[in-house]
Amino acid sequence: MLMFQKEMMLPPYKRGLHLITELIVSEFEELKRIEVGMAQIFIKHTSASLTINENADPTVRSDFEKHLNVMVPENAPYFIHTYEGLDDMPAHIKASLMGSSVIIPVSKGSFNLGIWQGIYLCEHRNKAAGRHLIISAWGL
Repeated sequence: MLMFQKEMMLPPYKRGLHLITELIVSEFEELKRIEVGMAQIFIKHTSASLTINENADPTVRSDFEKHLNVMVPENAPYFIHTYEGLDDMPAHIKASLMGSSVIIPVSKGSFNLGIWQGIYLCEHRNKAAGRHLIISAWGL
C-alpha cells in the first residue's frame, strides 16, 4: 500500500466559498501514483471549513454564503466569543456545521468526483490569512 501526506498553504481568500480542487491537484503530485484508494483533505483551522458541492455554477457558492449568514448571523446578542470581531463566533459555528475534512475516492491517479462536484474552501472570516491543509492519500 502506498501512503502520502502533504501540508499545503492556501493563499488568503475573501469571505465566501471558493473552488480549490485544481489547486490541490496541482500541489499534490503524489496522487497520480495511486491507482485505487482514498484521499482526505483536512483544514487546520476553526473558522474555515471544507465541503464538496457543485463546481459549475458560481451562484451555488454565493447562495451557500447567503444561507449560512441567515443560519448564523453576526451581531447575535448572545455571542460572547467576539474577541477577534463580530465574525469570530459565527465563523466557528459555520466551520463546525460544514466540517473540517472531506474524503474522496481516488481512481487512476485522480480524485473520483462526480461531473459537477468540486472541493470548496469555505472561508467564514472577513479578513483571514492563508489556510493550512493536510492532504493524505493511500491506496494501491
